Amino acid sequence: MDYQPLPAIFVADAPGLDFLNSVATPVDEPIDWIGDGEGLLDWLEQAQMVPREALAALRAQFGQADFDAVAAQARALREWFRAFVRERKGQPLRAADLDALEPLNRLLERDEQHGELVANAPGGASSFALHARRRHKTPESLLMPIAEALAKLVCDEDFTHVKACEGPRCTLLFADHTRGHARRWCSMAICGNRAKVAAHRKRLKDAQAQEGDAR
Repeated sequence: MDYQPLPAIFVADAPGLDFLNSVATPVDEPIDWIGDGEGLLDWLEQAQMVPREALAALRAQFGQADFDAVAAQARALREWFRAFVRERKGQPLRAADLDALEPLNRLLERDEQHGELVANAPGGASSFALHARRRHKTPESLLMPIAEALAKLVCDEDFTHVKACEGPRCTLLFADHTRGHARRWCSMAICGNRAKVAAHRKRLKDAQAQEGDAR
């Protein structure tokens, strides 16, 4: 299925995990929102990882084949990092895991960022703030905000609370920030309601079976 019929899914509470969730099966068929270059551009805009004007400037300079090639790199990055997360979710990261992250460090080396002073909203502690800005000169630069999101996931997230949805067919991952860390589903609207309906049907079936036995 093409990526266009449905908006991308952002339920992970962590941008790095949202990137892993850019391929999923929200209904019956798997959808890859970065299946091609246009899909990657659209997903980055929905994720608010790249400003719309920067995407428009790249579209004006480069062709579809250039973006398709970067989308292929993004998919390879996604599946490599998915393996890293699935192997370590539910437990704290260790210093020894740094060796496995070397491909991410090599990607981060290619980033081009600079600082920019911006005005804060009135009433703040300071009139100005220093924001990081990224130069998007080539299609390959589109990988940089993704790499940054993955790096922040590793640095800022407690992997003890990184979970996979318990839905039988669901592949979505999320960071459980709930009180008590009891979250089980990617979202109640997707898998949570399915589980409730399935449990209700099972209770009805069991009750009918018990009535039949009683007769």
